[in-house]
Amino acid sequence: MEFIDLKAQQDRIRGSIERRIKKVLNHGIYILGPEVQELEEQLANRVGSRHCVACASGTDALLMALMAYDVGPGDAIFTTPFTFMATAEVILLLGATPIFVDIDPQTFNLDAQKLQEAVHTLVQRNGTLRPKGVIPVDLFGQPADYDAIGKVAKEHGLFVLEDAAQSFGAEYKGRKAGSLGDIGATSFFPAKPLGCYGDGGALFCNDEAMAEKLRSIRVHGKGHHKYDNIRVGINGRLDTLQAAVLLAKLEIFDEELALRNEVAARYSKGLQGRVVTPVVAPDRTSVWAQYSVLTHRREDLIKKLNSKGIPTAIYYPKPLHLQGAFSTLDYTRGDFPLSEKIADAILSLPMHPYLRAEEQERIVDVLIGGL
Repeated sequence: MEFIDLKAQQDRIRGSIERRIKKVLNHGIYILGPEVQELEEQLANRVGSRHCVACASGTDALLMALMAYDVGPGDAIFTTPFTFMATAEVILLLGATPIFVDIDPQTFNLDAQKLQEAVHTLVQRNGTLRPKGVIPVDLFGQPADYDAIGKVAKEHGLFVLEDAAQSFGAEYKGRKAGSLGDIGATSFFPAKPLGCYGDGGALFCNDEAMAEKLRSIRVHGKGHHKYDNIRVGINGRLDTLQAAVLLAKLEIFDEELALRNEVAARYSKGLQGRVVTPVVAPDRTSVWAQYSVLTHRREDLIKKLNSKGIPTAIYYPKPLHLQGAFSTLDYTRGDFPLSEKIADAILSLPMHPYLRAEEQERIVDVLIGGL
């Protein structure tokens, strides 16, 4: 049994992938080739955004967005500690300071009320840090509460960078993930609901000047040509072969999202009352990048499931404020109790569109038998 079955997906679309890759091999434009532009157009249409800028990874997408806002030393960027390293890592890379904000107890996304409190505390402190932006994370495939977060951001003059690395295809009040902040960033890491066969990412915005700035940053701060460098940038270009793979996967993406929701519904029905199952807010949808439950018997269940050949994962075992990489921020255990509580109990089960009902029944039976 696979935790994420990319082979089953590849078997289904192998012909389309090979045709598209062969086309790239024939024209020989391996970086930012025509498939990249085609991909950007399709992604922008899906998200409902005027501009899409494809890039080399989800991490680069976040970094490029912060660079476009000229984030640097003295700037405070608010985000959640219950997420992958990349979200806060890019803040430190630019010399800015991550200010962590605890999470909503049901969706595990950044809590807007706690954001208001954190910004107010920083402003009242009247120190050297300037509140500049907020990065909500659409955890496990479900968007954060962007209306509430946006209200706080507008009050304090913060930009909102949506970390949609796990939520491409999800919706919030009828709007698509990636379009919910001032700028959106997503990832095409192979394990994502829409993933390539390497690293890849994309940014979304409606402002033309911002899009042009992102395209410049993507290619070493390029101006009119590659030897005209008008700003400091990065090598953030997307390989054309990865765009070709993503175009093939987009052909079946909507169907796969429906299948993911069927898988999640079967899990929730079978596990209800046995463990704490995920909650999707009524004004949102999830693309189920992960199916994660809460249990105080996690280690026992992992051993039981693994002994039966059922893979598991923990997203995330240690919140960012307790990671050594952020030790200079002087956070300690107890500062973000909800993030710590969830990290101690979270357990992710196999989740992909090709997980058969009988496989899920077996997973549920083994899990229940271990309680």
